[in-house]
Amino acid sequence: MSGELWKMTAVEAVAQLKKKEISPLELVEASARRIAEVEPSVNAMPTLCLERARDHAKRIMAGGAACEAAGEAGWLAGLPVSIKDLTDVAGVRTTYGSPIFADHVPSKSNPLVERIERKGGVVMGKSNTPEFGAGGSTFNEVFGRTRNPWNTSLTCGGSTGGGSVSVATGEVWLAHGSDHGGSLRRPGTYCSTVGIRPSAGRVTRGTSNNLYSPQSVQGPMARNIPDLALFLDTMAGFCPHDAMTFDAPAVSFSAAVANPVAPKRVAWTADFGGRFELDRDVREICTSMARRFEELGCIVEEATPDFGPVDEVFMALRSQQFVVDRELQLEQHRDKIKPDIIWNTELGFKQTTRQLAWAERERAALYRRMVEFWQKYDLLVTPSAPTAAFDVNLRAPPTINGKKLDNYMSGSTLNSAITVTGSPAVAVPCGFDPYGRPVGLQLVGKPRGEAALLQAASMYESLVGLSKLLPIDPKPGTVPPSA
Repeated sequence: MSGELWKMTAVEAVAQLKKKEISPLELVEASARRIAEVEPSVNAMPTLCLERARDHAKRIMAGGAACEAAGEAGWLAGLPVSIKDLTDVAGVRTTYGSPIFADHVPSKSNPLVERIERKGGVVMGKSNTPEFGAGGSTFNEVFGRTRNPWNTSLTCGGSTGGGSVSVATGEVWLAHGSDHGGSLRRPGTYCSTVGIRPSAGRVTRGTSNNLYSPQSVQGPMARNIPDLALFLDTMAGFCPHDAMTFDAPAVSFSAAVANPVAPKRVAWTADFGGRFELDRDVREICTSMARRFEELGCIVEEATPDFGPVDEVFMALRSQQFVVDRELQLEQHRDKIKPDIIWNTELGFKQTTRQLAWAERERAALYRRMVEFWQKYDLLVTPSAPTAAFDVNLRAPPTINGKKLDNYMSGSTLNSAITVTGSPAVAVPCGFDPYGRPVGLQLVGKPRGEAALLQAASMYESLVGLSKLLPIDPKPGTVPPSA
């Protein structure tokens, strides 16, 4: 059994940890063995901290202060997890995927990491990410490329690509990540895992210079929805370091998922009213699989909110955030920053105050239209990515439905449009294309409505049964003609 521990779900493993049927140290060793087995094929966790993890596991086993959060929602009891390499872990090399910080070792952990560890999560290492998290494919000049375990010739998506692969392959049970334009959703889709972009403020960012911007959030990835709900319970709650945070719900997300209620009215849109391009296979699979909500007793209607000029709004707001985050680094280290980041930051430099004011007004108008939309519908369902996974050597899919992309963010428009609405969204697997590449749906809920969203996702997941395919052994393969 010790050699098969990595195949358990997080919920199963935590249940056994609580009963002391297995120990945190046993799981750390099982995780370490699995990492050694698959890491050469996927490069998901290039930085490990195994001795630190063993020491933390021993402290949890000893009880005392290390177990003070044992009675709280989201208690992990010694479960191994991965932390995205954008987020500081004390004493562990943290590069942000940038050559500028290739040798950076922080002395203090991000407050979110402190929360995860206080609640019994054992950090095994850092998961790979694009440089500063900017990109729809996970690669950087420090650690190289992370590969999709379903076909190692393909990308795992970005920017929480390393996190998605780390849970898909059983290296760890849960993965921490972040999301701006789809970074918890597209990697989930490409690797057939699940990832949720929570409402802004649900999970602390720990520290952020974009203090009051709702664009970038932190959140969990997992192998299935109950595991995802467990890790969201671990993360959720007020944090004095992040002014946007608020208290965790009185009823845990795990409890909500354990007693799910199906949504009554579901809106389905393949392309947001003809706004976005989709590859034909993705459109056909998602259209068919979205209708399966009817098997849960839901009314499914083809409908979409009016998104207005959402692409332009998103890029205006994103570029301004890049100015806040990257202006000083660009002044000092321009030669060490990749062109995509320079381009995105310089877009922000060129914006006028009137353009930013317009973007803010349009965001507010979209939010008000969404309020009206949520009066009629309980759930919005869309494809979670416009294409299946593409060549691991590319920054973005070469085309979508035969049309070339304007820029590297054009492959994330299905996700970035939802970011602007302020609604939480979760990616769930829904099938495979003719080349065996995973395809997923994006389920969108009401603001701060993560409980109902996860309930719907859980019921859908049980209906289609795809979560039972994980974890998997990495498989070599060729790049399909369309990728």
